[in-house]
Amino acid sequence: MGRTYIVEEAVGQYLSNINLQGKTFVSGLLIGQCSSQKDYVILATRTPPKEEQNENLKHQQKAKLDNLDEEWATEHANQVSRMLPGGLLVLGVFIITTLEMGNDFQNALRRLVFAMEKSMNKRRLWNFSEEEVSERVTLHICSSTKKIFCRTYDIRDPKSSAKPADWKYQNGLSTSWLSLECTVHINIHIPLSTTSVSYTLEKNTKNGLARWAKQIENGVYLINGQVKDEDCDILEGQKKSSRGNVQATSHSFDVKVLTQLLLNSDHRSTATVQICRGSVNLRGAVKCRAYLHSSKPKVKDAVQAMKRDILNTVADRCEILFEDLLLNEVPERKDSEKEFHILPHRVFIPIPGSTIMLCDYKFGDESAEEMRDHFIEMLDHMIQIEDLEIAEEINTACMRYSANTEASLDNTDDEHPEQPIKTRIILKIQQNIGVITAVAVAVLAAGISFHYFSD
Repeated sequence: MGRTYIVEEAVGQYLSNINLQGKTFVSGLLIGQCSSQKDYVILATRTPPKEEQNENLKHQQKAKLDNLDEEWATEHANQVSRMLPGGLLVLGVFIITTLEMGNDFQNALRRLVFAMEKSMNKRRLWNFSEEEVSERVTLHICSSTKKIFCRTYDIRDPKSSAKPADWKYQNGLSTSWLSLECTVHINIHIPLSTTSVSYTLEKNTKNGLARWAKQIENGVYLINGQVKDEDCDILEGQKKSSRGNVQATSHSFDVKVLTQLLLNSDHRSTATVQICRGSVNLRGAVKCRAYLHSSKPKVKDAVQAMKRDILNTVADRCEILFEDLLLNEVPERKDSEKEFHILPHRVFIPIPGSTIMLCDYKFGDESAEEMRDHFIEMLDHMIQIEDLEIAEEINTACMRYSANTEASLDNTDDEHPEQPIKTRIILKIQQNIGVITAVAVAVLAAGISFHYFSD
């Protein structure tokens, strides 16, 4: 028996309102949450057309589904996945066609699902567990007959064939989900060893984040100040409605993370001195959120969703900054010359008609109008500027260039950072002689924001 997809009615309305405008087809993403019994779809968004596609509509009219732009659609999935808080995933794709095209589109959709998942997985600091749902959905809608064909593919099996699935609408699906909030103070030291000189700064940083990711994965999570059994219902003791779900009132949980010290009685000091071409220090505080459907939610599911949001938001911010630096490459600076940069921070954005909020990342010089326009472009839904919730204040970085040849690495380095009235966020990239070193320092208001680095 195939999987069942419980879908927000607003998604059905959105899909039915899509106008092909003379095109052979329109495709997009389906967003929601997996569970062992069924999947929940809370949002659909069409993939924005390329400029050249708009300019060549006649070509689009004759295009076959096999010519679906896999690279463009995959990049859209990557961009949207950054905007999803913990618990939400790109569950698959939809396509709306003018005719019932039989199997003409199946190969294209199958390739697209696997390509998207492969691309998104490369960016993650975590892996799916064996017991997690590995099926992703393809939804085909014929605009003339209104027939729906829903199928799934197992992304763990490259040879998997299509399986039928049920597609069922439900009103108010996303109005009573559980939300979890957490502020995590980070202090990550990443050496750039001379042995990895062939690696890009981005690859070096991601490799360095893996050590910190293990601490987050192995941490102890307090939910409203309590450690709960992972198989316990997180709503234990809460009133349920006659349908078995929590009542419509919003349920929010405060989460705290306790990470194990790397140095204990059974672990001798591992301080070493390593010849490095530089180092990256990430310090600060990140605002994290996760959401969970209200049908028999387990503590382990809530903790997993929060872990992944913590890991995602740090990795995504690093990636966004690298992209910005590549787009705005500056000329080489002299030693001791200073340079100021506005650093990106997290903004939360509500899904219209839902209690769930998505997120985006902005640099200090970006306006609220630009944030709104980016949201509309990526998710094809209107929002009000006044609904933007800035989680972290605008911050600046002072960058000073110099040279260094050695870095001292110590597992005990800053394991207990002080939390003064003002949080001091430090980021430095120290380079070997002949290579630029950047030292960035940012001072932020108490309890807010995360810090980035530049090359």
